[in-house]
Amino acid sequence: MAADAARGPRGERRRGGGARPRAWCCSFAGAPDSPDLRPLPPSAGRKLPPKSPSAPSFHGSPTSSRLAGLGGLIDPRRILSPGRVSPIDPDGAAPPPLPLPLPLPALPPADEGAAAVVPAERPPAVPSVSAAAPLVAMREEGPGAGGGGALDLRLLLRGRDGRCVHMELDSRVLCGCSAFFTAMAPGEDAVAGGGGKRIEVDGVDNLDAFRVAVELMYEPDPMRWLAAAGVSRAIDVLEVCSSIVFNRGIKSCLAYIEAVPWSENEEEKLKNLFSRLTFDDEISHDIIARLRPHSWKSSDDLTVQLIQSVTSSTNNGARKDMQSLVNGLLSKSSVYQKDSSGLNKESLYQICYSCLESLVNLFEEVIESTYHTGQAVVLRGSRPLIERVSSQTENLNWLLDILVNNDMAEEFVELWAKHDRLIRMHEQASPMIRYELSRISACVFIVLGKGKVQCRGDIRSLLFQGWFSTMLLDFGWLQRCSKGLDIRSLEENLGRGLLTLPLRQQQSLFEEWFQFYATKGAECPNLIRAFQVWWRRSFIRSSVESRS
Repeated sequence: MAADAARGPRGERRRGGGARPRAWCCSFAGAPDSPDLRPLPPSAGRKLPPKSPSAPSFHGSPTSSRLAGLGGLIDPRRILSPGRVSPIDPDGAAPPPLPLPLPLPALPPADEGAAAVVPAERPPAVPSVSAAAPLVAMREEGPGAGGGGALDLRLLLRGRDGRCVHMELDSRVLCGCSAFFTAMAPGEDAVAGGGGKRIEVDGVDNLDAFRVAVELMYEPDPMRWLAAAGVSRAIDVLEVCSSIVFNRGIKSCLAYIEAVPWSENEEEKLKNLFSRLTFDDEISHDIIARLRPHSWKSSDDLTVQLIQSVTSSTNNGARKDMQSLVNGLLSKSSVYQKDSSGLNKESLYQICYSCLESLVNLFEEVIESTYHTGQAVVLRGSRPLIERVSSQTENLNWLLDILVNNDMAEEFVELWAKHDRLIRMHEQASPMIRYELSRISACVFIVLGKGKVQCRGDIRSLLFQGWFSTMLLDFGWLQRCSKGLDIRSLEENLGRGLLTLPLRQQQSLFEEWFQFYATKGAECPNLIRAFQVWWRRSFIRSSVESRS
C-alpha cells in the first residue's frame, strides 16, 4: 500500500520517490503501437512490403527509416513532428494535411481481388525557388483570382546576375492580371502533349522586384505589403508592373507612393522612372504634381523675392536665419544652385536702392531728433531708431556680399562713393549712430583691397575722398561694436586699397592718417605697413631712378 500510494495516478513514481518517470504520457500499461504501424484494415488484403534500408526518408523524421518501405501506404497525416507520436482515430476528424516537398512514391500493383489502397490526396505545393533565392510563399487566392485554383503553371525567372527563381502558380490569376503573361501562356496543345504549362523569362534586371510583382497578384492587401517594403522598393516594383502590364499593381504602387513622403534619393529615382515610362494621367496626376509644378517660375526670380523678404524683416533673429538660408541656396558649391544664368542684376539693385532710401530716411529722423530733443535714440513705432538703422546696415552689407559673389558689385561701390547725402548726414549725426555708415564703408574697403571688385580709378579716388575721413573718426566705435566685422582684415585691406590710388592722392591721405594716428593711437586703424610701401615708392625708388 505504501508503494502504491507513492505512485501517481498514471502509475509513475513521484519525483520524491527517486524512480525515473516513464517515457509515455498516456495511461496505457505499455507503449502503444505507433499509428504508423497499425495493421491495415481487413479490406486491404495485402501484406506489407519488406523493409528497405535504402529507401528515402521524409522530412528527416526519426521514424522515416522504418516507414520508408511502406511507400504510398502511409497516410501523410500520420507523419508528425519529430519525437512525438499521437494516435489518430481513422474514423474521427483529422487535422489538415501537411505539405510534402517530394511527390509520394507510386503504389505497387494491387493483387487481383484485393482493394487498392489509395494514398491521401497530395496538398497543393507551395511555389519553390532555386537555392540561390529565398523561398517564395504564394497564395492560391487573391484579388482577381476568382476563388481557389490549382497550381497548374510553372514560372521560371532568370536574372542577369545568374540567379533563378522557380514558382508554381495558378495560371488563371497570372494571366488574368497581366497581359504580358497572357501572351506568353502556352496553348492547350502544349498542355495536352504532356509538357504542362511553363513560362520562362530570361534576362530579368531586378529579379527580386519581378518576383514581388508576381506575388502582388495573389496578395489580398497589396497596400499593406508596400507600406512594409518602403518607397524605394515600391518604385522598383512599379517599374516591373509597368513592363508586364499589371494594371492593378501599377495603381497600388502609385497610390502608395503618392501618399507617403520621399527622400531626395527616392525623388530622383521617381523622376528618372517617369522620364522613361508613361503612366495613365488619372492615376499619376498627383505624383507628377509633386515632381513638376504646373507653372514654371525661374528660381532666380524666386530668390530675389526671398531676398526682398529678408531685407524687409523686422525680427533680427529670423532675419539672420533667413540670410543664412539664402546664402546656402546661392552658394556655388550648393546642391541647390544648378542654374548658371545668375540672379537678375536689376532686381537686386532695386532692393539696394530701397534699402539706401530707408537708411537716408532713418538718418533724417536721427538728425531731427538730435536738433529738437538733444537725444539720438528715439522710439517710433515698435522698435528703437538705432535698431532700425542697424538692420538696414546689415541688409546693405549682406546685399554687397551677394553682389560680390555674383560679380555684380562694381555699381554698388560707385553708388556708395557718390552718395553725398549720406556723407553730409554723417557729419551731423551722433557717433553712436553714424558709425553704422562706416560699417558699410568698411565692407566696401575690404572687397576693394582683396581685389574682388575691379572699379575705375576715378571711382576709387571718389570713394576714399568721401569715406576715408569718416573711417578714421569711427574706427574706435567699430572696434568696440564690431558686430562680426574683422578689424585686422579692415586695416590690411584699407591700406592695400589706398595704395591703388595715384601717388599724389596717397600722400594726402597718408598725411591725414599720420596726424590722426599720432593723436588717437589705437583708436585709429594701423596703416604703418602701407605707409612704408608708399614711402619707398615715392622717395627711395624715385631718387634711385633720378640718379640713374
